[in-house]
Amino acid sequence: MLIRVQPDSPVPLGEQIAACVRGAIAEGSVAPGERLPPAREVAASLNVNVHTVLRGYQRLRDEGLIELRRGRGALVTAAPGVARHARLTESVHDLVTQARELGLTDEELITLVRSGLDGSPAVAATPDR
Repeated sequence: MLIRVQPDSPVPLGEQIAACVRGAIAEGSVAPGERLPPAREVAASLNVNVHTVLRGYQRLRDEGLIELRRGRGALVTAAPGVARHARLTESVHDLVTQARELGLTDEELITLVRSGLDGSPAVAATPDR
């Protein structure tokens, strides 16, 4: 599995690592029962701290996508339904990233999402930034 990060991105590196794994689970290129690369190996290949990788892995554990076992590594636990949830979660993270890049406030983003849920046209007043 290929994990990539963009050091100049406003998204924290641990979240970028989680997003790569989440995306691989969602697209099915990583199957339930498969082991993820060891955190030390990922850290060395990305030239980041091992704790950064572990933060990403812990996030995935909290989402129910992987299981972490001391001395045994990270194991993908996502079932097909969870993989669909992972795709949606990945989309949400992408949406938040795009909103941050555009300079939207949390409230402006929430207003846009609510208008999408209501089916009403989104009218966002975004000040020049």
